[in-house]
Amino acid sequence: MYLYDLIPRTFRKALLSCLPALLLSLVPISDGAWGAQGEAAGKGELAIATYYAQHFAGRRTASGAVYRHEKFTAAHAHLPFGTRVRVVNPANGREVTVTINDRCRPRKTPIIDLSRAAAEELGLLRRGTGKVRIFPVEDQS
Repeated sequence: MYLYDLIPRTFRKALLSCLPALLLSLVPISDGAWGAQGEAAGKGELAIATYYAQHFAGRRTASGAVYRHEKFTAAHAHLPFGTRVRVVNPANGREVTVTINDRCRPRKTPIIDLSRAAAEELGLLRRGTGKVRIFPVEDQS
């Protein structure tokens, strides 16, 4: 008799279905928070930008800061709080620098949730979403 036979069948199925995700979580994706989609070549991370609805104004973000729609802030799935990024709208060439102070859930397609002021500066208010490129701002001062 093997240890495998002592584990109930339903638990075995659940364990086996989680095994690939568990193994992938042990593999480092990159040396930093940025993916390997061309950032080193200066192309930035391609993402879909959305913006916060008005009813979030005054609520606390994941970092503990209060969300203010007139500030240039954003939410990202994995960039550290306080990271400053330059967001460029390739459709019109507009750009804005925002500070990451909130989290959005991880998705297959990278997404950044912008404050209303940042979205307005990029020209995204009318459509609500848009493709952008995200570049790290080296000088964090």
